[in-house]
Amino acid sequence: MTDYYMEADSPLLREDTGDDGKNLIYLYCITNKLPVIEKIYYGMSMDFIKQAGIYGVFSKVSEYEFGENNLKKNLNDMDWLQTKVNIHEEIIENIMKTGCVIPFKFATVFYSEYSLKSMLTEYSEKFKETLAYLADKEEWGLKIYCDIEKLKQNISQKDEEVLKTDAEINASTPGRAFFLKKKKEELIIALLDKKLNEYALDSFEYLKKYSISTCINKLLSKEITEREESMILNSVYLIDKNNVFDFVNIVESFKTKYRDNGLFFDCTGPWPPYNFCLQEQYKNG
Repeated sequence: MTDYYMEADSPLLREDTGDDGKNLIYLYCITNKLPVIEKIYYGMSMDFIKQAGIYGVFSKVSEYEFGENNLKKNLNDMDWLQTKVNIHEEIIENIMKTGCVIPFKFATVFYSEYSLKSMLTEYSEKFKETLAYLADKEEWGLKIYCDIEKLKQNISQKDEEVLKTDAEINASTPGRAFFLKKKKEELIIALLDKKLNEYALDSFEYLKKYSISTCINKLLSKEITEREESMILNSVYLIDKNNVFDFVNIVESFKTKYRDNGLFFDCTGPWPPYNFCLQEQYKNG
């Protein structure tokens, strides 16, 4: 996450001579409509800046928490991190209810309001283009998990080649049966990999038809997901609001279609469109 902290030598952080250095400006998102915000949120003073026809929603935060060196320490405090990330997401999702947003990564910090105004002015045209692109669209996520043992069992009981090998094992001498069992194990592993790729790809490609843009993110480990099943697809979709109903219904049909194969579909949204906003361009120009 520290990659998204805007360094002191960044051109976006132009020092304001009136800045006392005690508070930093924490940017949540940019929107093209007058944001509806609570002035006090989780004990923080919320505000926005209008510059070049767009709005930056921000709060003032303590340098003790979000100054670069202190932030690196705080990121190792899981309770602190989880609380702050949840607040970050909740604020952006509330702004989304009344307008299109460009969400910014957790801990995008400026040294002063002047720095934020300068960034809004410098990249206003890019922001407006992005907001126009995102208008009337929603980001939805789909994660597919698989009970590997259940799928193996399904393959063992239904695949013709595996069943044929079973028949050969039953009709063979003990010595030959030993090698055939090894062959069967290798066959099931190969079929398992093939099925996992097939299920993930087929689902992604089918849903892609209902999307304007898509993205496949890296698979997450069981330690992160805290699920017994293995993740086989981690995908996101930018969808026209008029197509969301159909998209969700298709996912529901997949749940029924693949239930006996040990697949679980986790469809969530709408989310702030992080995956379809190239924020690096605003840092690097």
